[in-house]
Order: sequence, then structure tokens, then C-alpha cells
Amino acid sequence: MTQVAARPSARPEPEPRVHGLAARVRLGRIFRPVSGEFVMIASTALLLTVFGLVMILSASSANALSQGKGPYSIALIQALIAAVGVPLMFLMSRFRVTFWKRMAWPMLIVAVGAQMLVFTPLGVENDGNTNWLNVGGQLLQPSEFIKLSLAIWAGFILWRKQDLLGRWQHVFIPLLPVAFLAIGSVYGGGDLGTSMVLFLLLLGTMFFSGVRLRIFILPMLLIAAAVLVFAFTNERRRSLILSMFSAQSDASCYLSGCYQQVHAIWGMANGGIFGLGLGNSQQKYGWLPAASNDYIFAIVGEELGLIGCALVLGLFVLFAVAVFRMIRRSDDLFVRITSGGIVVWILSQALINVGVVLRIFPVLGVPLPFMSQGGTSLLSVLLACGVLLSFARSLPVEAKTPAGSRAAGRSGKVAR
Repeated sequence: MTQVAARPSARPEPEPRVHGLAARVRLGRIFRPVSGEFVMIASTALLLTVFGLVMILSASSANALSQGKGPYSIALIQALIAAVGVPLMFLMSRFRVTFWKRMAWPMLIVAVGAQMLVFTPLGVENDGNTNWLNVGGQLLQPSEFIKLSLAIWAGFILWRKQDLLGRWQHVFIPLLPVAFLAIGSVYGGGDLGTSMVLFLLLLGTMFFSGVRLRIFILPMLLIAAAVLVFAFTNERRRSLILSMFSAQSDASCYLSGCYQQVHAIWGMANGGIFGLGLGNSQQKYGWLPAASNDYIFAIVGEELGLIGCALVLGLFVLFAVAVFRMIRRSDDLFVRITSGGIVVWILSQALINVGVVLRIFPVLGVPLPFMSQGGTSLLSVLLACGVLLSFARSLPVEAKTPAGSRAAGRSGKVAR
């Protein structure tokens, strides 16, 4: 019997390696090169934080010993907050822009709700301000988190209405009523300095949204009038403002309103160009009670001189340049508005703090971002940088031009 050879079966096709491909795609996203703006924002934030830890250690050691604490106790607490905030900053940088849009309303509600707790028995008063919470023996300042939540919320509202920003009613509602409610919860505790920063943040978001000038001027005038009313209707604030115009030799001013400002000026003048050396400040030994808080810049000037002050200000300038570059490159209006609000917040707060130290502005109780002692303040700016880094990851990739194409372009020939 003749056997019929069996037809060879078709060769089975290999199964697609879906899992390996998906893993490579995920790893590619994780290790994708970051933009230059990402590097600049992250590096300046880290440098300012480390610089602040060093200066807090120098400025707080004397006061800590006088209070019966260890010389490193205050600096260690700040370092612990930084050890938590820096990883959170990079973790938040992994979130997508859509996540921040979804969290706009919840973040603002939670922040304002936490601020309202200062009017309960949990609230703590300090120098006429009731804007702290005593939680487990630790003081927290919830108004610091209103800054970030307000920037994200205002960016979301103005982004949703980007086609209607030519009409004043769509710009003002619900932006101004809700924002004024959030700022009013801060001012209700007596904190004019933070309220002013929040007002400037709100104006910054409106400016970067591209609203017309005539619409922008009205809330600016309203905010300026509100600040003047808040400042001069309180006797303590009025005396602080008037003390700014008093001579340094005026004993009544020295013993009341301008004591710390006069010693801050003396300390910076004593530092000169090169400073007395790290750790050699004289004003921190009882002459500047807030040496590690609102007057940390005076300690920088006394110990590191004009060079140290210029270095700090230069880092803030680099930070601003990176954020402005990101705003210019982004094609998402939400990213531009929110980033503008955050950079206005951090820069205005830094300028106000330096102005108070130099006796250009009255005492407002505004800390120097990244550098002043205060865990809540440091954590809030690090979280804000995490949002900025998240935005920096969303920037369009810049096309790299080969060297040959650049040479051809310079010679006037284009390769086809």
C-alpha cells in the first residue's frame, strides 16, 4: 500500500512578546530624559533647602541652648521635614497634569477647612496672629497650604473659562468670591503678611491667564484698597508701619516697633562683603529673637556678607528663570496659569522677607521660602516645586538638530 506523505503542518507563528514590550515602554517612560527646566527647578530648590538648613543650624544653636535644648535640636527638626518634603517633591513630579486638574476643588476645600480649625480650641496665637494649630504638641500653619491649593484652583477655573475671559463676569465669578473667602479665612486670624502674598498670587494667576488689562485693573485696585484698610485699621500694624519711617536713633522706635530691624541692619553692615564667617554671627545671641525665622537673611548677610546674600538672591533668580521658561514653552493654559501663580507666590514672599530685613517694608511676619525655620513653610514650597516638576515633565520634547544640519544651515544650504 502506497503511503501518502502527510503534508507538513504550517509553522506556528511566534506569540507576540506583549509583556516584554510593555515593560520596556514603562521603563522608557521612567528613564526618559527630563527637560532643562526640570533640572533647574529641582536643583535650585535643593540648593536653597540645603543652604537654609546650614543657616538655621548656625542661627538657632545659641537660642536653643538658652532654652535648655540641644544645639542641633531645631536644625534636626527642620532637616526631618526636608527629608520628608524632598522625596514627596519628586514623587509628585510623577503625577500627570490631569491629576492636578481633578484635585483643584478638593485641595482648596481641605486647605480652607484646615484653616478654619484655627478658630477652634486647637488654634494658637503668636504675636497677635492666630494662624497656627497645635497638633500633638507640634505647631502647624495651614495657611501655607492655601497658597498652593489656591494657585491650582485658580489655574483650573481660568483654564475652564479660557474662551470666556474677555467678559468680566466670567473672570470674576466664581474666582473672586471663592478666593476672597479663602484669603478672608487667613486674615481672620490676623495674618496680614500671608494675606498679601495670597492677593499677589491671585493677581499673578489672572495676569498669566491673559485677561484684558481693563478687567485686570479692577481687582488689583480692590486688593490694594483692602490691604490698606487691613493695615491701618489695626493699631499694632499701624505702629509697625509708622516705625519704618522712624530714625534708628529714636529710642521709642528701638524699644518697640523696629528693634529687630535695627539689629538686622547692624548685623548685615557688620558682615560687609565677605562676612564674619559661618557661625560667627553676633546678632543671633539674643539680639535677633527671630534669627532663624523671619530674619534668617540678616544672619546670611552677617556671616557670609554681600557674597552670601547675592548667592541666595541669584538662586531665586535662577528658579524664576526656569519657571518662566516653562511657562513660555508650555501649550497648556492650566500649566501656564498655575505655574505663574506659584512663582509669583515664592518670589513675592522672598522679596517681602528681604525688604523687611532691609527695613524697606514694615514687619509682616513672612518667612523666606526654603530657608526660614518652619516645617509647614518648607513643606509647602517643596510640594509646590513638585507640582512645577510635574508640569516640566509635560513640556513638548525639543527637536535635536544634527550637527551636519546645523552646519548646512550656517552655510545657507538645506539638505533635502
